[in-house]
Amino acid sequence: MVDRKRAAAVIIRDGKLLMVKERGTGPGGRHDGHEYWTLPGGGIAPGESAEQAAMREVREEVGLRPLSAEFLYDVPYPSGWTACYRVRVADGEPRLGVDDDLDCDCPRMTGLTWVPLPRSDSAAVPLMVPTLLMATAPGPSAERAPLPSPTTP
Repeated sequence: MVDRKRAAAVIIRDGKLLMVKERGTGPGGRHDGHEYWTLPGGGIAPGESAEQAAMREVREEVGLRPLSAEFLYDVPYPSGWTACYRVRVADGEPRLGVDDDLDCDCPRMTGLTWVPLPRSDSAAVPLMVPTLLMATAPGPSAERAPLPSPTTP
């Protein structure tokens, strides 16, 4: 795991979690590697709090207007420890952002989906959500794992 500070947004609407589909870097240095679903999020910029970073990433990656952010938990992630925030957003439909910070012309983010969350009857159960779901295994012969189809809430 890389020692990079990150922040991610947990956006829930109608019992579903918003996740971004991304492609990792392949052997040639382009974003043609394995695919995975992750929470909207990324690195914390110098002088920025984790809460501010989570809200910025919501605007950049899914095009929604964040209203508030509440810290949930820290979680290990391949590129560094990630502070996860429950971000409440204004009404509107998410739209995939643009990878302005990439040094290549290949898109890293390739889709959005709402993943149904398990329901709990207990208020004592903490809100824990997946932060990373693999869509394909690395390698040329990878088969796609079944994942939810993109839906709208």
